[in-house]
Amino acid sequence: AGSDGESIGNCPFSQRLFMILWLKGVIFNVTTVDLKRKPADLQNLAPGTNPPFMTFDGEVKTDVNKIEEFLEEKLAPPRYPKLAPNHPESNSAGNDVFAKFSAFIKNPRKDANENLEKSLLKALRKLDNYLNSPLPDEIDAYSTEEITVSSRKFLDGDELTLADCNLLPKLHIIKVVAKKYRNFDFPPEMTGISRYLNNAYARDEFTNTCPADQEIEYAYLDVAKRMK
Repeated sequence: AGSDGESIGNCPFSQRLFMILWLKGVIFNVTTVDLKRKPADLQNLAPGTNPPFMTFDGEVKTDVNKIEEFLEEKLAPPRYPKLAPNHPESNSAGNDVFAKFSAFIKNPRKDANENLEKSLLKALRKLDNYLNSPLPDEIDAYSTEEITVSSRKFLDGDELTLADCNLLPKLHIIKVVAKKYRNFDFPPEMTGISRYLNNAYARDEFTNTCPADQEIEYAYLDVAKRMK
């Protein structure tokens, strides 16, 4: 839960699972949990762990990657759409961006800030390059026209996949928090990231599972260190 104990709070792992269920077409209810006053039944279910976790046939799953694998396996075609990417590289695209952001935002030393920002920019540039590089199925072997820049909407094509459910919540947090506490914007020349986020903001599966920007900023109030 958010700062009021009821609204959706900042949790990219929960949002990842919300997006998967929405994309699968499953009808589900969202009940937020105030972690300051965690209900006893939840504490008993998975002692020492915070949501999200999942119970099925009496078994508790606490690893979000395992939950994702389980949902993809159980909610499978023909009844439910496949969400795994067609290109394995899409799964790892941007996988170091959040770690670089965390180091950047938690750093309190002015003398280290420049190098940490450069490190974050390098990771973002790598993601941007992936988003702007045409996928094999965008290239027509019989066409005389050479495609040099991808026009796809998301990591793996024009449809959201598991890779997007993992990356987009984190990328949105970076955008909001880095601007608020470091006055850092994604460089405008990173057109791949810009196109990617704009397409994501046009999808209900993403925007309707996002916490309010104020909730994200509040979650990082004590995490984002003041420069000295």
